[in-house]
Amino acid sequence: MRKRQPITVNTTDIILESISDGVFTVDHDWRVTSFNRAAEEFTGIPREEAIGRRCCEVFRASMCETECALRHTMDSGKPIINKSAFIVDANGRRIPISVSTALLRDTQGNIAGGVETFRDLSLVEELRKEIEQRYEVGDMVSRSALMQKLFDILPQVAASDATVVIEGETGTGKELLARALHNLSPRKNQPFVAINCGALPDTLLESELFGYKAGAFTGADKDKPGRFARAEGGALFLDEIGDVSAALQVRLLRVLQEKTYEPLGGTQSVKTDVRVIAATNKSLAELVKDGQSRQDLYYRINVVRLELPPLRKRKEDIPLLVDRFIRRFNQTQGRAVAGVSPEAMALLMAHDYPGNIRELENIIEHAFVICPDAAIGARCLPESLVGKHSPGVPLPTSGFDSTVKAAEAQAILDALSQCGGNRNEAAKALGMHKSTLFRKIKALELALPSRFKRAEGDRSAE
Repeated sequence: MRKRQPITVNTTDIILESISDGVFTVDHDWRVTSFNRAAEEFTGIPREEAIGRRCCEVFRASMCETECALRHTMDSGKPIINKSAFIVDANGRRIPISVSTALLRDTQGNIAGGVETFRDLSLVEELRKEIEQRYEVGDMVSRSALMQKLFDILPQVAASDATVVIEGETGTGKELLARALHNLSPRKNQPFVAINCGALPDTLLESELFGYKAGAFTGADKDKPGRFARAEGGALFLDEIGDVSAALQVRLLRVLQEKTYEPLGGTQSVKTDVRVIAATNKSLAELVKDGQSRQDLYYRINVVRLELPPLRKRKEDIPLLVDRFIRRFNQTQGRAVAGVSPEAMALLMAHDYPGNIRELENIIEHAFVICPDAAIGARCLPESLVGKHSPGVPLPTSGFDSTVKAAEAQAILDALSQCGGNRNEAAKALGMHKSTLFRKIKALELALPSRFKRAEGDRSAE
């Protein structure tokens, strides 16, 4: 009986052709020496066109010019695992990917080149966007229960022409909320004009708001329209309206009541069709009580009052905001930062943010300047942040689970604070059963302040 000859196959080629990740190899001159089926499908470039060309000409990736992962591996001998980047395919589409690299050696163990695998993250990115859209209104993003209540009523408020007052601490995003209102309104195709009332002296603010006629004062050579005229048909955002003087408040009151105003030096009234959205970092009610603001103006502008909570009361939003800032700075600075390490996130979650969202944005921008790595670590954060965290919240040193626990602990303390220490109400605010809250407090070993002591009616829940 004739003996059957064994069939010689290249097992490596079969494996590379069967996997869903794109794989290619290069030689010492950075010319592509192999290009698997998934790489062809992913880039839209046939392997005949890819092989022999320099890899940067094939992929046109974000990291090719400055942060080439494969070059780093070839120079250092160290592999890279799952570094975020994007490539431009044959149709010009920008595709998010994760990259891993390693050295390629011949049968004698000599370095023959490098190998890179890349995975398409388009589906992951689409899912992330879909999830984020559930918590997004305009340029604002939040999963906080306090903010969700605000988001729920925005469409109804936006649909009306009622004057709106937005109150919130500095840095909470009052102008973003005002723009979201405008973009949801029937006036969205008309101008949105903003002015900071606290940044200008009275005389200049008056001319900025109402404009002036030629000859109204020295240097007024021609007519100049004011912000009301520029916002005609749209919305005028009056930021820091609590800083407006009593004299100018009288003129604003007339505009709101009669829908007319007179430019400086003018003799005829001008009609206006502008929706006014005001904002302040102070309590207007308190300003009226202290005699610093007119009561009639307060009642005229306080038709709808929206309050933006500070970031310390919505810390569950910190990961969402950090992700958004990282993506923004990646685009503007041409970087490919993948995210934040667990240690860094723990420090971010523990901070109280007196400067609110603006402070968090500045912290991430600081990290982009300081940190050359693919991920932001604790050493990239400002020194003032290290070692500061809320009482009773354990500061984890490593691990994703520890970061989650720190976030849970902070959310529980915030809910208890908002509910005056009432655990039943805090459980409702957190969307969990009260017995679940008790178990989490015990499991997290939270050191609760005395004002959060359990009420008598809560004991039955254990």
